[in-house]
Amino acid sequence: MAEKKEYLTKEKHAEFTKELTALKTVRRKEVAEHLEYAKSLGDLSENAEYQEAREEQAMIEDRIMKIENMLKSAEIVSNHHSDKVDVGSTVTIEKEDGKKLSYKIVGSEEADIKQGKLSVRSPLGEAMLEKQKGEKFSVRTPAGVVNYKIVGIE
Repeated sequence: MAEKKEYLTKEKHAEFTKELTALKTVRRKEVAEHLEYAKSLGDLSENAEYQEAREEQAMIEDRIMKIENMLKSAEIVSNHHSDKVDVGSTVTIEKEDGKKLSYKIVGSEEADIKQGKLSVRSPLGEAMLEKQKGEKFSVRTPAGVVNYKIVGIE
């Protein structure tokens, strides 16, 4: 299975790198200490603290693996001015009813619609890619097809 490229800003890349370091140094040690304490309590088959510590250890290792894989396949993007929509672009679109919306196109790990950050892998994000100012496009939603027009790209 081919790895999908992950798009990250420099800030988000630094944030994940910091989290990875903390998980590998601080959290792993804390969980190891918790496991040792739980083992000292005796019978492991009925030891809830031991089971909880093992689950926590598994979650931390999963998170470490996820972040490492993401950083390995990450492409750092920056704000750029282009005549086509791409990752890093801030795009203003207009719906048929005249309502204007503005989104920054980001990788899926940074997507936060409340902050105006739209995933490049979302249906709307995918539909906008490579479009130029003035182009129209449609997106299929649960409520039906919605038509948009690109009115600005920064």
